[in-house]
Amino acid sequence: MSDQAFYSGLQTKLEALRDDGLFKPERVLASRQGAQVIAQDGRTLINMCANNYLGLSGDPETQKAAAAALEKYGYGLSSVRFICGTQTVHKELEARLSTFLGTEDTILYAAAFDANGGLFEPLFDENDAIISDALNHASIIDGVRLCKAARYRYANNDMADLEQQLIAAVDAGKRHKIIVTDGVFSMDGTIAQLDKIVELAQKYGALTMIDESHASGFMGATGRGTHEHCGVIGKIDIITGTLGKALGGAMGGFTSGRKEVIETLRQKSRPYLFSNTLAPMIAGASLAVLDRISASTALRDRLMDNTAYFRQEIERIGFTIKPGTHPVVPVMLFDAPVAQKFAARMFELGVLLSGFFYPVVPMGQARVRVQLSAAHTREQLDTVLAAFEQAGRELGILKNT
Repeated sequence: MSDQAFYSGLQTKLEALRDDGLFKPERVLASRQGAQVIAQDGRTLINMCANNYLGLSGDPETQKAAAAALEKYGYGLSSVRFICGTQTVHKELEARLSTFLGTEDTILYAAAFDANGGLFEPLFDENDAIISDALNHASIIDGVRLCKAARYRYANNDMADLEQQLIAAVDAGKRHKIIVTDGVFSMDGTIAQLDKIVELAQKYGALTMIDESHASGFMGATGRGTHEHCGVIGKIDIITGTLGKALGGAMGGFTSGRKEVIETLRQKSRPYLFSNTLAPMIAGASLAVLDRISASTALRDRLMDNTAYFRQEIERIGFTIKPGTHPVVPVMLFDAPVAQKFAARMFELGVLLSGFFYPVVPMGQARVRVQLSAAHTREQLDTVLAAFEQAGRELGILKNT
């Protein structure tokens, strides 16, 4: 406790975040996740900011499957996978994910952040090149930093720039090249152009990797992901993703691909080797979720209907949104303090939203990010839209007519 300057410096930085409208508060919930949630103060809110795309996080069937796995396999394993932390339920889930994604093998992680963080260093070195989209998730950025491969960055979803970076890597004599991108960019709801990326990869002899955290379970005709949506199933070398969003919403991540890749990760990926095994009840519930969404596209179809309706109506009211078809709908407010005030007013009106601003999004691109769920009813969406209009007029975002 001798270095008081350290603590006072942190306090000064925290105060600056508050003064600049960049401080990120946490809103505490007193209920399970769902289309409606109960706040700590007892108020019921319509939740429009969860990654609960298929509405399965608080779903009774998901809970029932988790309880069954808890009863059979216990609470936890107190071990990493290679010592005594692998149960049949983990191997079953890895096999099931491989079938679902159209790959040869899959490895589970405690979190998707670990899947990306532990991916690159075991597979690539200073002789290789990683060509990464500028808006890739922080976990990809951190994973790339841990690797000694040369780093090339291309402008978001810009295929001309991607090709230039590939040419640069070829000219530099790099041995292996891998194009790395989010399947869906979570702040904008933009879908990567995987068909064109695959074409460029084949042209320049590169591998491809996608993070499917905001796609697995609902993108594509049968919910397989962005690679299904873009018609390139079987043409992506490495897929990472999460069990913590559409696929049940608890936690856990995965990497899926060729057997040689997955076996190398089992032997050398540090987050896998040195992190506790994913809780068996999560693995069991995830198996049930995969069975459910493979048997029917009803939840996926309802989600897409909700998304189309909300996107149409929010623009009709007069708000600016990022174009697209994904259930992430960025409602652009541009100014960080305005985004904070808007989210606070929506909370007062019974709608749970969060403002996003620099450094999470570029300076001057502040927004509230709406996320649709299959669990939302049309009545709930209409209530939310009315609140958007009221708050927009009160704060001068929409013109009063």
